[in-house]
Amino acid sequence: MAAIFEKANTAVITGGASGIGLALAQKCVGYGMRVLVADWDTTGLDAARQSLGPGASTLRMDVSKTEDWAGLREKVVSEFGGQINLLALNAGIGTRTSFEGAEADPAVFRKVFDTNFFGIVNGISTFLPLIKEKAASTSSYESAIVITGSKQGITNPPGSPAYNASKAAVKSLAEQLSYDLRAQSNIAVHLLVPGWTWTAIAGAASGHPKPEAPWTPAQVADYLEGKMKEGQFWVLCPDNDVTEDMDRKRMLWSAADAVKGRPPLSRWRDEFKGEFGEWMQKDL
Repeated sequence: MAAIFEKANTAVITGGASGIGLALAQKCVGYGMRVLVADWDTTGLDAARQSLGPGASTLRMDVSKTEDWAGLREKVVSEFGGQINLLALNAGIGTRTSFEGAEADPAVFRKVFDTNFFGIVNGISTFLPLIKEKAASTSSYESAIVITGSKQGITNPPGSPAYNASKAAVKSLAEQLSYDLRAQSNIAVHLLVPGWTWTAIAGAASGHPKPEAPWTPAQVADYLEGKMKEGQFWVLCPDNDVTEDMDRKRMLWSAADAVKGRPPLSRWRDEFKGEFGEWMQKDL
């Protein structure tokens, strides 16, 4: 929707104190939008408030807690009159998990799902009624719901079962929401699937210089804006190392495991490395 990024429109962004969320908030402020940034990181929120200027306000919250969402809703009603043109459900954590050893704690699996999945469920249940109410009462009103997923929720690489499973659930949730809102011409849903992006969750917290391969958060925000204007649900971001064509081939290969009866995650199994390599060289 071209009308989302416009002066005086509003944006509510979770996980907005750093990374992609902050880059999106900066984009919105640059258009003259009113922005509400929610995050758990107090230090990051303070820095975001300073960098974003008077067009933005902040709220510390835990997206896994419904009572915190009630507080965010009150702030949206009081500051924006209940108007939300962009709802970006972006908060997430990438805690490593395993089925054995120190990383096999079920409590950590639950924490990942509470944040990555239920954080989005809570956001939808809190704000969708408000968005639909505005959409029904004002013909010129347009709203977009952006849900941040992950390529790991599609291709499912080994090594992080809780994160991958949570993002697979997020993908399914976003698809269902898009389908349920198919008759709402003025409410769009977009699944943002970043490539390697230089954020804290993907290496930036180390303090090391950014490698060449990852995109910056600002590049992801720009790509998202372009795909939103095209009306695309799928916002599958490349990076400086992985092209869109490579992503498509990898996703097709993963989907074909079930269709062809291959063992799961065949891409990473030694006996399929040759066949996978040949597949990646083919033209789609």
